[in-house]
Amino acid sequence: MLTKQAITKKLDTSSEKAWAAIRGIDGLDRWFPIIETCRVEGSGVGAHRHMTLEGGQITDLIEAVDDSRRRFIYLRTTSPFPVTHYRGTVEIFDSYDGRAVVAWTIDFESQPQDSQAVAALVKQAISDGIDGMERELKAGA
Repeated sequence: MLTKQAITKKLDTSSEKAWAAIRGIDGLDRWFPIIETCRVEGSGVGAHRHMTLEGGQITDLIEAVDDSRRRFIYLRTTSPFPVTHYRGTVEIFDSYDGRAVVAWTIDFESQPQDSQAVAALVKQAISDGIDGMERELKAGA
């Protein structure tokens, strides 16, 4: 079953700072409470991001880093979650008030009986990660 889970939040920071954080590829272990370590091999498109969490390993292949559209796309190639396909797209937009709006969309495929639980996990984890990124950006401002 193909499922789309979108999380959008206005951040208390500029879109330039938010995009710099996202395009840096790393940092997920600082932002996401469930991620213990984050290590990157390579840079830009084709890089691999390896993460550990209590339940296993995650590996992402970076598919796109588009500075003009502030869009970052990754394919999850290794996951401890019950998915057969997982692609994330992170986009940063300008709000009318000069703040950043982050739109993080996950497209995943799973068995029908798993889709609701995976969608809930993804929504909570991504929301926590966005909050963590915002805290780090505000602390460094």
